[in-house]
Amino acid sequence: MSDHQATTTSVLTLTPAMPSPEAPAWPGAAWVGAVDRQEALAASAVELAGASGFRRARLLVRDGREVAGFVDVAVTADGDVDPTELGPALRALRATSLPAAPQGAPVGRISVVIGTRDRPEDVRRCVASVLASAYDDFEVFVVDNAPTTDATRDVVASFSDDRLHYVLEARPGVSRARNAGLALASGAVVAFVDDDVVVDRLWLAALADAYARDADVVCVTGLVASGELRTPTQRYFDERVTWARNLDRRVFRTATPPADLPLFPFSVGAFGTGANMSLRRSAALALGGFDVALGPGTPSRAGEDPDLFTRVLFSGGGLAVEPSAFVWHRHRSDRAALRSQALGYGTGLGAWVTKLVLRPRTALAVLRRAFGALRQLGALGQGDGQVAAAVDAIGGWPVDDEFRDATAGLKRVELVAALSGPWRYLLGRLQSRRG
Repeated sequence: MSDHQATTTSVLTLTPAMPSPEAPAWPGAAWVGAVDRQEALAASAVELAGASGFRRARLLVRDGREVAGFVDVAVTADGDVDPTELGPALRALRATSLPAAPQGAPVGRISVVIGTRDRPEDVRRCVASVLASAYDDFEVFVVDNAPTTDATRDVVASFSDDRLHYVLEARPGVSRARNAGLALASGAVVAFVDDDVVVDRLWLAALADAYARDADVVCVTGLVASGELRTPTQRYFDERVTWARNLDRRVFRTATPPADLPLFPFSVGAFGTGANMSLRRSAALALGGFDVALGPGTPSRAGEDPDLFTRVLFSGGGLAVEPSAFVWHRHRSDRAALRSQALGYGTGLGAWVTKLVLRPRTALAVLRRAFGALRQLGALGQGDGQVAAAVDAIGGWPVDDEFRDATAGLKRVELVAALSGPWRYLLGRLQSRRG
């Protein structure tokens, strides 16, 4: 965009992705939100609501419906974005253009399934964002998974919206919760989100367009952007997971393996994550839904989303990554939660690989890629040098030696946890047969 196009008009006020009444306690915290590039360049000033105590801001930059990327800029003492940084940063991002108009039949109704367990305030925030979606025909199922209180039921009842439905799934496991929602869904597409996300208002419309563009696409995932960066743990997680920065629109098919993914179709992270995924309902039912021996709430603790992604691809369907269908995710904020998540990733990966090895159709393909897969273990845990590089990459955010030591040990945590995956998967299979 040329300078003469960016004439100033007024002050642009941005709202945070996930508001919090508390000022950040960590000096490396960043205010997080979205901004339209043209609006920001045309404004006389850009101010941030609720930015007291923040020194930096992470902005997801979009051109209308398209996501251009992220910028990290300084915040002034008045809570404004430093204009000397913002303008050049916005202009430096890649140019975007809308893809070809969808050629297929409109998707019509989309069913949204939110699985949850005893996190009523997370559910309230997530449901409110989904109900505010700029899409004409959708329904929402909140699946209360093995709850210990009536709090989630009460939250759902408080909305008084005919599009919103409460579902009780007494058996624990996120896969069971998602399957319960899938069974009740009436939409041609079923979208699944975790309860700790806030969806963009154009999320459903972007999903619908992705399905209409490619008739063979049966699964669409989207960007899961970090909605909060208030602690060093959240910053660290943001740097380690690929699905927080998947900005390229792609369609994956086994008929045309991508040259840049040597482990395809077992490329963990490249396809997205279960926090923001969707399926054509007919394809999901034909695949048998989610594997109830995998995922949170089972001995495996994770692995349900890469399992489904690979089953989609082996079935001959296309899997699309659509960055404009984005949600904001609240990462775990403390070190204990990060370690627990690393354990879950490790056990889930080991359990998922065990399932693949036990099936003749996938066993040979897995064994051929075994060495490369081992090198990719440690999605959260990296070596000391990589931790230092991650810290330096975002301005040397302040962390102590205890934090560096704790994160440096995560790779070993994941590796050891992965070794327990086989027996955990078999235990999960046994439990699923019992009920």
